[in-house]
Amino acid sequence: MDDQDRMADDHMSGCGGGTRPDYGDCADAIEKLYHYLDGELTALRREQIAQHLAECSPCLDAFDFEVELRVVIARKCRDVVPDSLKERVRKALEASGMPPSGEYRWE
Repeated sequence: MDDQDRMADDHMSGCGGGTRPDYGDCADAIEKLYHYLDGELTALRREQIAQHLAECSPCLDAFDFEVELRVVIARKCRDVVPDSLKERVRKALEASGMPPSGEYRWE
């Protein structure tokens, strides 16, 4: 049984206050989870997903897991990026037509 099957089984027992959910809402919420965490959704879409998470324990559990996983990765994965690689990436970005901002996340 894969993760999606387990999620479907969890939802068969009910979510959102004990009512049977629209599985499409759950699948959409899970599918958009990374976009939600990265702040890449419109305010309306973020609000819709937040409402779904507030009413759906299995989806909220998935959200909590992803948040915790990101925290662990951020703490444990602190490799130092060599200056030569930074320069190659900077040149590649500029060559791709991205305007040089002078500020990159690694700086």
